[in-house]
Amino acid sequence: MTLADRLRFQLKEGHAHEAMLVPAEVRDPRIVGDIALSPAAVLVAITDRPEPGLILTQRSAALRKHPGQIAFPGGRVDQSDAGEIAAALREAEEEIALPRDAVDIIGVSDRYHTFTGFDIVTVLGVVPPDLPLIAQPEEVDSWFELPLAYALDPVNRMRRTMEFQGTARSYYEIMWEDRRIWGVTAAILANLSKRLGYDRADAA
Repeated sequence: MTLADRLRFQLKEGHAHEAMLVPAEVRDPRIVGDIALSPAAVLVAITDRPEPGLILTQRSAALRKHPGQIAFPGGRVDQSDAGEIAAALREAEEEIALPRDAVDIIGVSDRYHTFTGFDIVTVLGVVPPDLPLIAQPEEVDSWFELPLAYALDPVNRMRRTMEFQGTARSYYEIMWEDRRIWGVTAAILANLSKRLGYDRADAA
């Protein structure tokens, strides 16, 4: 069974079981009440290696929103996009020169709602290893690859608490080498960890 086929099976099984997701995995803890949301999409690009990897970016320090944070390639769904998958592929090509036709789409997973007003669809895809990716400097300072198993292992995911507007709210954090993966990106990884069967029985 190929990596792509295995991931398709795991994703289908995960959604069939309707694994319980905690609030931090579906909604930014800073959201209070209802807010207007714009459609967005991110690409979870998994490298086809004996030990699969996961491609992430470090956002430009010059950006107004979330400067320097670790993120998946992705962004707002434009009117010209055919849908969320097309938007995720376009954004990945714009941000790190990942060719759209190099991505074997696995499927989509759960949405995540952000405090900044986005309804993010998670698009999974398998890509060949060692693509000559190039960070687009206006949006991305750098890109890197970490082991997929490490990113999805619940042992490596910590629950943290922050105070926002006088209320304590929880979020996830994953440390890898000198990189801090937290917020939306860590929440999406926590979600995928359950959907792909890494900690489906863990409701914490």
